[in-house]
Amino acid sequence: MPELPEVETVTRLIRPQLEGRRIVGADVQWLRTLGGPSRAVFERAVTGCTVKHVRRRAKHILFDLARGREPAGALAVHLRMTGRLFVAGLAAPRDAYARVTLDLHDDTRLVFVDVRKFGRFRFVPDAAAFTAGLGPEPLEAAFTPEWLYTALRARRRMLKPLLLDQTFLAGLGNIYVDECLHRARLHPERSAQTVTQAQASALHGAIRSVLAAAIERQGSSFDKFYRTPEGQPGSYQHEFRVYGRAGQPCPACGASIRRFVVGQRGTHACLRCQRPPRRSD
Repeated sequence: MPELPEVETVTRLIRPQLEGRRIVGADVQWLRTLGGPSRAVFERAVTGCTVKHVRRRAKHILFDLARGREPAGALAVHLRMTGRLFVAGLAAPRDAYARVTLDLHDDTRLVFVDVRKFGRFRFVPDAAAFTAGLGPEPLEAAFTPEWLYTALRARRRMLKPLLLDQTFLAGLGNIYVDECLHRARLHPERSAQTVTQAQASALHGAIRSVLAAAIERQGSSFDKFYRTPEGQPGSYQHEFRVYGRAGQPCPACGASIRRFVVGQRGTHACLRCQRPPRRSD
């Protein structure tokens, strides 16, 4: 499933093709993609609106809409496992896996393709209310080492499930949590409340640096599904230290990378660099 770097990449690349464009038509091929309303309700809500701003919040791509000068809700797109967004000309051939398309006033079309039909392309009346339960963004100023230390010390959960919790911290997923924990030398099963201030600072730095590097490389493509709006794969998968490298040597110490399950999620770690917690932890 695309995580923060992949969603941020899509957002940045598609923004200049959408902002300021007016939606003149909508076509829904898979109703469940809408997450609730009928085709007619969705089409009435978006047709005639202008896309004022394209932004990311956690793993959602948000299109803020307006009618004239008045806000008119937003589109909230979640790519899930196989979703992809791109803009094409109206004359371009239809993609067989297109689930929602929006025709724009400049003879282009926004296409949401989703092979496995898990993605969502919702209209939400209030984007702020829709995202209200999400945690802070790890690349914004409010996410500081001090905030992270205080927040961790207040939780009794294991580190990996906590970092995957979008209400705690927005945007991280299975891949980047494994990578960040390895760089911070923290075991995924370590109890959050046992993390020291120095370790929290190291984890904060790892999160920031890993996400920034992954965005610079346009995310990670370890299967055929994640592609940018331009159809290109990301390249950060070549920088993985632990994720997907079970049995291979740790780049830091040479020990064999281990794969195990934490919170029902496949997890990769170096047990020499990331010491397992004591039972008392």
